[in-house]
Amino acid sequence: MKSYETVWEIFNLCANNQMRDVFIDEIETDDTDAYVRNKFKDKQITFEKTVLENGTIIYDINASGIKERLSFTEI
Repeated sequence: MKSYETVWEIFNLCANNQMRDVFIDEIETDDTDAYVRNKFKDKQITFEKTVLENGTIIYDINASGIKERLSFTEI
């Protein structure tokens, strides 16, 4: 299994508030798509996956109308 540092961002819905919740964790998985689906299994989600040149995997997620981002950087 691969080890990743994850950064999970939940964007604020209020137009005048630019703050967001940010959570950092270390996880092990061989399938980041399955990890994302499992993390949001109780919500209706769509996501776009981007792989950066440095290998970081970024998911821009719409989870039941809330914009979230989950980034995976291999450690």
